[in-house]
Amino acid sequence: MQREKYSHSIYRLITSVVLYTFGLVILLWFLYKIISILILSLFAIVLALIINQPVGKLERKGMKRWQAATLILGSIFVIITLLLILVVPHISTQIDALIGNLPGYLNSVSSYLNKILQKYPELAKELQAEGFSLSTVMPALDKTVISLGNFSFSVLGGIFLFIVFISMIVFFVGNPKPVIELYLSVFEPNQRIKAEKALQNTSIMLGGWMKSNLIGGIIQAILVFIFLSILKVPGALVWAAMAFFSELIPKIGFYIMAIPPTLVALSVSPATAFWCLLFFLLMNELVADLLMPKLRSATMNIHPVSLLFLLLAMAAAFGLMGALLATPMAAIIKAYYEEFYLKRFDHDPQMDKRIERILYK
Repeated sequence: MQREKYSHSIYRLITSVVLYTFGLVILLWFLYKIISILILSLFAIVLALIINQPVGKLERKGMKRWQAATLILGSIFVIITLLLILVVPHISTQIDALIGNLPGYLNSVSSYLNKILQKYPELAKELQAEGFSLSTVMPALDKTVISLGNFSFSVLGGIFLFIVFISMIVFFVGNPKPVIELYLSVFEPNQRIKAEKALQNTSIMLGGWMKSNLIGGIIQAILVFIFLSILKVPGALVWAAMAFFSELIPKIGFYIMAIPPTLVALSVSPATAFWCLLFFLLMNELVADLLMPKLRSATMNIHPVSLLFLLLAMAAAFGLMGALLATPMAAIIKAYYEEFYLKRFDHDPQMDKRIERILYK
């Protein structure tokens, strides 16, 4: 009898392990299949938390929730529509012109670099011995740029995802209480105060991040457009738009903003490229090192190493969408790490001295 019970318990254990393993595999497979949807949903929640801040302020001043949400969302819709009508056609025209003239730009840059190499024959010989050639480095840049417009995608699927994405934001902003209640119910009652504070801090940091990006991006876009227009660099409006969005990608956004227009300026003349590069370096110092820290100091205090690590990790895993979510993810991780982990420990008055001993002894 005892042997039968033992055999039965072993059978139940093996069955449970097999079923749990099978369920875990199915769950991981399902998550793998919907990972892009999860990332899109996370992006929608981030935007909803940011938009909720002005809506909440209007609601606290006496306006009804639906009125405040309609006002803010309507204002955003009107601004985006105006930008699409006024700016996008000009940007599209300049992009077409840049793509059409790209072979000429590349030939101009190649000719200039070849002239430089002719002045240093030893360097040219070493490069040729190693198999280096400008034609192999820059050959297909025009094809690469042109291919950006040749991605095949499902129009109906894209429209459906966009509608769902916008609907998630609208529903969250219009009636966030059930979602927040669901979020808090995930935690045990004694942990809900920490969960509440963590989400509050996350929302504050995300609001500060978006506000600073808008201010910094607008300033950069205006400066880039004016300066490149004065230098008569082709595609000034395109590079201005790129400068506006570059702030969304921490630290590496500067290179995305500066390198393409500098290369195009090099096709105009070496002097133009020099002044273009100098301008971007000076602007980066003023905006990234002086203006942006002041804008973000009140809400975000995240070390650049952490941002770069998350940027590389998110970009490697999820592409452009991951890169855009790097800073929001850093804010979320920081808020929950501080609330659920760091606050368990008492303040260490010797922390600064410990750091100094590590660094200098």
